[in-house]
Amino acid sequence: MTSERPDPHTGPRSQRAATPRPGAVRRSLSGAARGARAAGRGARVAGRGAGTAGHYAVSQARRAARAEGAGDSGLSRLIELHAFNAAGDAAVAISLAGTLFFQVPTGEARGQVALFLGLTMLPFAVVAPLIGPFLDRFSHGRRWAVGATMAIRCFLCWVLATAVVTESGWLFPAALGCLVASKAYGVTRAAAVPRLLPPDLTLVKANARVSLAGVVGAGISAPLAVLASTFGPEWSLRYGFVIFVLATIWAIRLPEKVDASQGEGELVLTGPISAAAAGTGRRPRTRIPSEVAFALRANCGPRWLSGFLTMFMAFLLRDNPIGDWKPEVLLGLVIGAAGLGNTVGIAIGSMLRKLNPAVTVVLALLADAVVAVVAALFYGLLPLVLLGLTAGLAQSLAKLSLDSTIQRDVPGRIQASAFARSDTTLQLAWVIGGFVGIVMPLMPRLGLGIAAGVLAAWATFVLVSRPHARAATA
Repeated sequence: MTSERPDPHTGPRSQRAATPRPGAVRRSLSGAARGARAAGRGARVAGRGAGTAGHYAVSQARRAARAEGAGDSGLSRLIELHAFNAAGDAAVAISLAGTLFFQVPTGEARGQVALFLGLTMLPFAVVAPLIGPFLDRFSHGRRWAVGATMAIRCFLCWVLATAVVTESGWLFPAALGCLVASKAYGVTRAAAVPRLLPPDLTLVKANARVSLAGVVGAGISAPLAVLASTFGPEWSLRYGFVIFVLATIWAIRLPEKVDASQGEGELVLTGPISAAAAGTGRRPRTRIPSEVAFALRANCGPRWLSGFLTMFMAFLLRDNPIGDWKPEVLLGLVIGAAGLGNTVGIAIGSMLRKLNPAVTVVLALLADAVVAVVAALFYGLLPLVLLGLTAGLAQSLAKLSLDSTIQRDVPGRIQASAFARSDTTLQLAWVIGGFVGIVMPLMPRLGLGIAAGVLAAWATFVLVSRPHARAATA
């Protein structure tokens, strides 16, 4: 029996196969190095591409914000500020979504959701009687008032970041403070728009452009906040803290004309006003102008439908899904259609050269009533999506028309109070609609039929109570 003689230089054949040659090692190392260099070059190219795309997007957004004289009048700065505001609010909402909200069986959820609806009125209970009049008296420092609403949320975001980790008792008060500050910002920002309005823009178009910036800001910020929240809810709140720091600086940089009071005493109300009060420095005690009251009544219809659909569909689709669709997917489609309609309405308002607010609010209310009838008669996925799309579109266009009517017909020195009270009324309509959606039997055609009947009756009341004089185009 013979044995294989080992090679004195390389050893046995199995050892030679297992031992890499120096040349192969060098080739593998050089190949890995080339691969690493190629990956590095690819990363640099991708980074440059992303940076270029981001720079292009920002430059185009700023160019759009400054179009039609908005850059010269200073409206562009308010548009950019609103984008920061929406970005910060989105971060707070995403962080608190899994902390303050709840998921329980349907039978137990109705009482808790009803309690939550009641709690949503708390910020408005503070804003309407207290914050609105205070902001009116603070009219010569609107920049600092807007900046204060940002700085308060900045501080509360830092408090919340600690509270969600330690489960502190400050969690709910701080969250409520964020909501109050956000509503206070909204009424102050709305009162500032007329002072920055360029000659080439209508009030509806200016409001739509500001709202569109908010949609873009929230859309960009939401994924970043979600990414931060993967490390913990406190990190998305710290991200919100940074956003509100920048927003505070941006608010202080608003043009000085935001604080101007020239012409405020010359604005004329269409409703009766005391001549003695108008001639003094006191805030006039006046009734709501008829055009404002009409627009506000018409807005209550779309806002009521929004609250009703949110609650009724959440329970209905959860227990009575359509076909083989999952309830989460069905609800996401309806809510997504409403969000799309809201964005489309804002885009339409920003593109149209002229829009008659009095006509728009009526058309929005009638469109909601008609599509609700269609959804009740032909209940299914497509009618529900169409109803969500119409509800979002009608609500955004009606709100833009209401804001422009207040800005046109209410004196500047009491506009903050007017906006605070109108927002409170609309929130109350949303809450009432939500309560109706909660107590409604989970029968789709019955629920949607009742909603259509309510909207039809409300539309009749609004048309009967319309002012005799036609509102001018805003």
